[in-house]
Amino acid sequence: MIASKDFNILIADDDSECRQALRDIMEPEGFHTLLASCGEEAIDIVQSAVVHLVLLDMHMPSLTGLETLTIVRQQINISLPCILITGDTNDSLMRQAAQAKVYSVIPKPISKNLVLYTVVRALRRFYGGGPPQEKGKLPV
Repeated sequence: MIASKDFNILIADDDSECRQALRDIMEPEGFHTLLASCGEEAIDIVQSAVVHLVLLDMHMPSLTGLETLTIVRQQINISLPCILITGDTNDSLMRQAAQAKVYSVIPKPISKNLVLYTVVRALRRFYGGGPPQEKGKLPV
């Protein structure tokens, strides 16, 4: 069983209302959230804090969600689970997300139930019964 209080979820979206809406979905369920307004800020957070899963908006200024994920996985945590959130779920994006091994793509406007269901499934898949004890790293 997943104990939500044990997991840190990074929410990266340039839209402050969307960031807050996602936080308002996650925190009442017991998840600890970290917020980033752009890809660079998300990268900084992953470098300095334990992050178990990241919710990334696809379309942010400077770095897209997929570009941010690529940098994070190359430089910090190769197997960090990611859920991509986008208002533009076209075939090309879906292929790119699959190639990047994104766990799921959630369309905007977001559905509370879909987000929670997807987050819990992703955490179960990557962590089983709970997060690794070592500082945010997945077992190899």
